[in-house]
Amino acid sequence: MESKLHLEILKNLEQLFETKENYDVIIYAGEEPNQKEIHAHSIILCCQSNYFRAAFSNNWAEKENGKYIFKKSNILPYTFELFSDVLNLLIATDELGLQMLCEHVQEFLINNQKKILNDDPVGILEITFQHESFVTLKDSCLETICQHPDILFRDDEVLNLSADLLELLLQRDDLMMNEIELWKSLIRWAHAQHPTINKDPSEWTREECVLMEVAMSRFIPLIRFHDIDSKEYFDRIIPYEDLLSKKLRHEILRYHLFSQTIQIGSLPSRKCNINIINRKHFTLLTSWIDKKVVIIGTIPYKFKLILRGSRDGFSATSFHAKCDNKGATVVVAKIKNTNQIVGGYNPLDWEGNKTYNTTDSFIFSFDDYKNIDTGKLGTVTNAKYSIQCNGDWGPLFGYFSNGSNDLSMNGEGKWSSVSNSYSNINIPRNFEVDEYEVFQVVKD
Repeated sequence: MESKLHLEILKNLEQLFETKENYDVIIYAGEEPNQKEIHAHSIILCCQSNYFRAAFSNNWAEKENGKYIFKKSNILPYTFELFSDVLNLLIATDELGLQMLCEHVQEFLINNQKKILNDDPVGILEITFQHESFVTLKDSCLETICQHPDILFRDDEVLNLSADLLELLLQRDDLMMNEIELWKSLIRWAHAQHPTINKDPSEWTREECVLMEVAMSRFIPLIRFHDIDSKEYFDRIIPYEDLLSKKLRHEILRYHLFSQTIQIGSLPSRKCNINIINRKHFTLLTSWIDKKVVIIGTIPYKFKLILRGSRDGFSATSFHAKCDNKGATVVVAKIKNTNQIVGGYNPLDWEGNKTYNTTDSFIFSFDDYKNIDTGKLGTVTNAKYSIQCNGDWGPLFGYFSNGSNDLSMNGEGKWSSVSNSYSNINIPRNFEVDEYEVFQVVKD
């Protein structure tokens, strides 16, 4: 009954707006020659907007022939009538102090932000950055882009970002990109600001070098150089080392020469910085999880890093402290002194001492983690023992046979594999790892 009453009231208000009966407000929206004259009612505007309430009560609104006059050249005319452009509607609600409507529009954009960000990531970020009242939307968009960086970094959309927004993005610890890829994007961004500068840094003039130094100076301290290996540093950064301060070059050199140096500068590794796998791996993992082809950039999950061995420890205790009661997870381990990575997907949980019967789990291997085409999938062949939970062990995939499971980590961080409950994908019998990570898989 109450909802019907609301609908009837809204219908009457809509009819009042359309007929323009007894209006006492004129709003001139836009600029000539496309300016539009909009008629409204002061009593309704007062009920919905602090801006108009103040304008009418303090008599600072212009008045002609008994009607209040507002000139709003920065609001597009059709925003008032059609509301077809949601972003322009959002700007209008901010300009006119329509706080409740502003919150509703932001909520709509947040609920549909992946589509909107895919259409125009730079545009929506710039708008949210320019309006303080859009902080909820801005934070939500930044979080989404950090989880799905392809939205912004595909097709070089990032090159159109303002320096302030790019700095804000690089400050984030949860930006899920390899650091060397961020560096390459940063170089491209700097060249986009100065398109006449030679792309080959060895050919720069002194003037070109100074221009690039100015363009890059505020961003270089935000790069986590300790997450860039020595080969990548040699290939991708040394050609630009004139852009780095002498002190920073010395810190990087010390880091690569002395193993006890664990960090360069004051910024930690990004919480979601992926050293082992990247977005292409996540896309393939999603295809295996959903058992269908998934196009990169359309991943329906968030892969939230909840454990990193080098940060949290390689023991069974640290594994269960970080991974129990987290639901579905992906485990990834890089075999020591090789490019091979192995891992598995548990669609259930790791808590307790029990055995799960499921056909939705799997194990996997990449002979070369840098080449997505080397990926191999091990599907369940004996569902009765597909996942085992034991507080004294780390992840356990498959039945225990001949001293090992299909993929397992014991309490001291030793890894092993014997094919039994999953198809054989040639994981080594016993191996050590350089690193391992566990990601919580959350439906986006």
